[in-house]
Amino acid sequence: MTEFRAPVGTRDVLPPESARWERLVALFAGVVERAGYGLVLSPMFEDVGVFERVGEGTDVVRKEMYDFEDKGGRRIALRPESTASVVRAYVQHRPTPPFKAWYAGPHFRYERPQAGRFRQHHQLGVEALGTDDADLDVEIVALAWSVCAGLGLTQVTLLLNSLGDDVCRPAYLDALRAFLGAATLCDEHAGGYEKNPLRVLDCKRDACRAATAGAPRLLDHLCEPCADHFARVRAGLDGLGVAYTIAPRLVRGLDYYTRTTFELAADALGSAQNAVGGGGRYDKLAEALGGPATPGIGFGMGVERLLLACDAEGVFPAPASALDVWVVDTTGGAPALALTHELRAAGISADRSFDGRSMKSQFKSADRSGARLALVVGDNELAASTVTLRDLRGGEQETVDRAGVVEHVRKRLR
Repeated sequence: MTEFRAPVGTRDVLPPESARWERLVALFAGVVERAGYGLVLSPMFEDVGVFERVGEGTDVVRKEMYDFEDKGGRRIALRPESTASVVRAYVQHRPTPPFKAWYAGPHFRYERPQAGRFRQHHQLGVEALGTDDADLDVEIVALAWSVCAGLGLTQVTLLLNSLGDDVCRPAYLDALRAFLGAATLCDEHAGGYEKNPLRVLDCKRDACRAATAGAPRLLDHLCEPCADHFARVRAGLDGLGVAYTIAPRLVRGLDYYTRTTFELAADALGSAQNAVGGGGRYDKLAEALGGPATPGIGFGMGVERLLLACDAEGVFPAPASALDVWVVDTTGGAPALALTHELRAAGISADRSFDGRSMKSQFKSADRSGARLALVVGDNELAASTVTLRDLRGGEQETVDRAGVVEHVRKRLR
């Protein structure tokens, strides 16, 4: 018989590692909700046009998107990222701006699996729509930085750039195309750089890195409004004490970015694939999805990559068991059933053994569980309407009246 396994590029996350994921989502939610962001739950699949309109020239859309025709003849895509989905929801429902949202969930890209890079990967992120104020850019960048700090990460570099806008970027792209026309590029970009020359700056291959070392910088071609906007962003980050490095090559992976763009690189990962998050401004995206002109900005962070960075720095470990009580019952199981139910109803975490196991076996399970206390019900306790309470860390034990055991446990845990 075939033994099925998780598909290539996916993985199962089991306890106790899954508890670390829960803690990460809770930490992220705490950081962004204190800034007024509310949770948005969007579909895991969309009309393929939602993503085609925002990244036709990118690998995400051309090569990596999972798209298919459903049984109704509609062309559907599993979401490769969430910004387009959140903006589509904004255009559809028209909430009052400024609209500040956060999300968490799986995303899908067909690419070669490697460390921290999966075909089903998980992201946390925020989006804010309705204002082009540079102070919002500062808030967004600072929130991403605060998440890293909250995890205990200290070896993270914030890379910052501006991509200009429709006023100043076309002239820069012409200058870049002229420069690249005389350069020796990698096989992928040698014949296709004209359509999207910014992608060459993002290429990690040696040929393109060497060829673009002296390429013109977009920062030197910004129009006055874009230059002023970027100066305000930098001044705001300076004022908050958020350190950053100007990165002229930073263009991000999708076509919709304008002006501010940024990335968080985990230096402890020590590889080309060290980005744990990033984002930027996308002032034309709502229009591309059929809505009114609405400026926006956001960021996304990869759960898997963030936790790899935590492992590399030795921070944010999987939490110890949160179980309070293990019930040991050698009288047939009914007392354990009743006790665990009462404890849980009182807000106390409790578990038990099943299948009529021996007391020795049940105490082994109790030790493995990490519970603080054990409640023991044997024939003597059952006859006397008592329970033996044992401290699984110190070894002390006492006899407790059955009727008051829940309140006694509550006091011991305090």
